[in-house]
Amino acid sequence: MSTPLLQVQGLTVEFLTERGWTPVVEDVSFHVAAGTTLGLVGESGSGKTVSALSIMRLVPEPPGRIGGGQVLFDSEDLLQADEGRLRSLRGKAIGMVFQESMTSLNPAFTVGEQIAESVRTHLGLGRRAALERAIETLDLVQIPSPRARAASYPHEFSGGMRQRAAIAMALACEPRLLIADEPTTALDVTVQSQILDLLRELQARLGMAMVFVTHNLGVVADICDEVAVMYGGQIVEVAPVTELFEQPLHPYTAGLLQAMPQLGKRGERLPVIPGVPPLPWAVPSGCRFHPRCVHVQDGCRANAPALEALSGRLHRCLRVAQIDPGAR
Repeated sequence: MSTPLLQVQGLTVEFLTERGWTPVVEDVSFHVAAGTTLGLVGESGSGKTVSALSIMRLVPEPPGRIGGGQVLFDSEDLLQADEGRLRSLRGKAIGMVFQESMTSLNPAFTVGEQIAESVRTHLGLGRRAALERAIETLDLVQIPSPRARAASYPHEFSGGMRQRAAIAMALACEPRLLIADEPTTALDVTVQSQILDLLRELQARLGMAMVFVTHNLGVVADICDEVAVMYGGQIVEVAPVTELFEQPLHPYTAGLLQAMPQLGKRGERLPVIPGVPPLPWAVPSGCRFHPRCVHVQDGCRANAPALEALSGRLHRCLRVAQIDPGAR
């Protein structure tokens, strides 16, 4: 088996709070093979965005810091790389689409200028050649009249067009890995579908790998090959997307799937997972999901489960062998 393009191993990220250094992401591990898409899913506050930002060392230090682990990109540990090396990788070998498109677009410069700057920095092209590359990239992400729109400012774009421009900026240097943090949030369903179709098409054309961060399991089913489910700052399940939807192993994953709207059940009340996710400084003892789990037993409250393998999948549940699959 070939070495995955990206391997995250035992990643721990801490933030300085009034209580001292507090783990927000703890012992997170997953990998992404070249040309495939991993979905990183979970409720708000589960640690998805912090994990994604840590891949490129974009968590501000302070108040954050890497507490341990490895992030291997093409076998190089990015957590040990100096800032110069990271700058050479960001935007070139690894692209990122941030959660809010305006975060990555400077309102004081035209969209074309911003994309061209990235191209000049990483590919060494001249000003005119870089602008032409920017226009080509805007055309690639299906922005109408790309030459004219390259001269527009971000506020002159609609939300969907800004998101396409952000994707164009991330893809201008044809990265080998794209990290997309909630790229379809706040977009209407039609535009969301267009963005997903665009990402699939570009992935097939460029052969890049993707880490797709989202809380929307419908999007996961549409675009991902494998899924890593996060809860309370930890990975609780990793599985191929089809297997995860057909037979979740962890009770939290099952709860997320049951809470999805389904065709044919219009008007029915959706099941909910009782309670709320734990705060980083108040995680419970034992399994972090046990206060909300309908299958909890005393052992779950006392013993913290490790991430273990079962039938080629990973889970973090002490009772996975005892719970009836139909009762999850």
